[in-house]
Amino acid sequence: MLEKKQHSYEKAVLVGVVTQNQDADKLQEYMDELEFLAHTAGATIDRRFTQNLTQPDPKTFVGSGKAQEIKEYVKENEIGTIIFDDELSPSQLKNLEKEIEVKILDRTNLILDIFAQRAQTSYARTQVELAQYQYLLPRLSKMWSHLDKQKGGIGMRGPGETEIETDRRIIRDRISLLKDKLKIIDKQMATQRNNRGKVVRAALVGYTNVGKSTLMNAISKSDVFAENKLFATLDTTVRKVVIGNLPFLLTDTVGFIRKLPTQLVESFKSTLDEVREADLLIHVVDISHESFEDHIESVNQILMEINAHQKPMIMVFNKIDDFSYEKKDEDDLTPSSSKNVSLEEWKRTWMAKSKHPAVFISALTKENFPEMKRLIYDEVMNIHISRFPYNDFLFEYFDNDEASEKED
Repeated sequence: MLEKKQHSYEKAVLVGVVTQNQDADKLQEYMDELEFLAHTAGATIDRRFTQNLTQPDPKTFVGSGKAQEIKEYVKENEIGTIIFDDELSPSQLKNLEKEIEVKILDRTNLILDIFAQRAQTSYARTQVELAQYQYLLPRLSKMWSHLDKQKGGIGMRGPGETEIETDRRIIRDRISLLKDKLKIIDKQMATQRNNRGKVVRAALVGYTNVGKSTLMNAISKSDVFAENKLFATLDTTVRKVVIGNLPFLLTDTVGFIRKLPTQLVESFKSTLDEVREADLLIHVVDISHESFEDHIESVNQILMEINAHQKPMIMVFNKIDDFSYEKKDEDDLTPSSSKNVSLEEWKRTWMAKSKHPAVFISALTKENFPEMKRLIYDEVMNIHISRFPYNDFLFEYFDNDEASEKED
C-alpha cells in the first residue's frame, strides 16, 4: 500500500483561477474550502494566488507570468508546497514541477492524502489505496523527471523508460488485486445488509464536517469519532436506534464534498451503497456555514448521480447554536447573534418550506431534539406501515425519561 504521510505543519500557498464557469465569489468559496482541506492535511497557508483566465492554461494551469510570480514567491519565502484548487492533468503537473521545482499538489491529491491519514479499518485503507493508485498511474512519468536533466548519455534514457513501464505494470497488477479484494468485501457487506432483516434503514448524509457523527452519537448514544475537521471519519457505522419504541438502523456515512475525486467515488462504492439501499435519508446541513445552500446542492447532485435522490428525506439543519448574522431590520433574518434567532423564526424561513420535512437543531447542545426525534419517528413509522400494514399497532410514540432509558 502507498505509505501514509506523516504531516508536520508545512508552509504552502494556494492557487486558483477565475474562469467563465467559475466567478470570483465562487472561487473564493472554493479557496476557503481548499485552505480548510490543507489545514486538515497538516499545512499552514502563507498566501493565495488567483488569476482571471478564460480557461486554465493546458500547459501550466496558470499563465506563464503567474507561474513565474509564484516561483519567485515560494523561493523567497521558503515555501515547500503549492496546492492547486482543481485537478491537474499529468502534463500540467510535470510542467509545473519542472518549472517551479517544489512539491505540487492538486485538490484531488490533497483529498486522497487526507483520506490516507483518516482511514482506520482494513476496508477503508483498501479503498483509499485503490484510489491513490488510480490517481498515480497516469502521472507516473513525473517520478522520473530527473532523467530529463541528463541531456542524454549512455544508459540514462533507456533504463528510465524501462523502469516506468515496470512500475506501471506493477501498479496495474496491484489495482487489479485491490479491485478483486473490494469485490469480495462488497459481497460480504451486501450479505450483512441483507441479514439485517426487514428493519427500516436510515442513513445520515451531508457535506463533510456538518456534524453527522456528532448527531449519530447523540441519537444512538454511540461513540463514533467526531472532530471539527474535514473527513473526520471514513468508515461506515451502523447502529440500532429505538425512538418511541420503534426500532430502526441508523448509518453514518462519509461526508460529501464539491469536486469529489472520481477515484474516490469508484473506490467508496460500498459506502455509497449504504445510501442507495437506505429506506430514509437524513440530510444534515451546517446552517452556520455561509455556503450551506451550495452544500445542499452538491449533496443533492451526488445523490442524483448514485440514483438515490428520490428516497424519502428529512432535512436536519444543524448548528443553530453557531449561527451568526447582522440584523438589518426587525423583519430581516440575515447575517447578528444566534441568540436573536428563535426556533419560530427558523420555521418561517425558506428552509422550513422545502419539499422535504425540515427541523432545526444543535447536535452539540441537543437543542430541539424532541421535535427532531418525533419527525424521524413519523417518517420511519410511515415506511414501516407501508411494509407491514398490520403491525403498526405494536408501536406507540412517547418522549419522556423512560423513553430515553429504553434508547440506551
